[in-house]
Amino acid sequence: MTPVTKEPTKKVAAHGAGRYIEAIGRRKTAIARVRVTKGTGTFVVNEGDPVAYFKLPRLVAAAIAPLVELKLNGDFDVSAHVSGGGLHAQADAIRMGIARTIAEREPERKKVLRVSGFLTRDSRMVERKKYGLKKARRRPQWAKR
Repeated sequence: MTPVTKEPTKKVAAHGAGRYIEAIGRRKTAIARVRVTKGTGTFVVNEGDPVAYFKLPRLVAAAIAPLVELKLNGDFDVSAHVSGGGLHAQADAIRMGIARTIAEREPERKKVLRVSGFLTRDSRMVERKKYGLKKARRRPQWAKR
């Protein structure tokens, strides 16, 4: 019997002659496709301004946290297309995508990203609703008489 090989869950692709590196970041049901190129430090989310998209400065800060941690703020241009989930999950998905692209482009920085928790997929999801219950775990009230 031949062993079954699993495909890697991390999707990182380098396109062209070093033009950009693309990675997928996920959190809950949010999925972000992030492209990073060498550049002047522009950051675009869904082809728009990230401050206008997220509306909260802490979400923008969470999204670019890998660049800030490594002090690479002005070295890379980041373009992210994100869908699904809420704004918090989308910011975390972008953060994971940026970290994956930096780890692919500069492998010597991977350990710092791993220790900071940027490369770890947060697997917590909403628990499904079960039949006979009002929510995932909430039961109908029980009356003795």
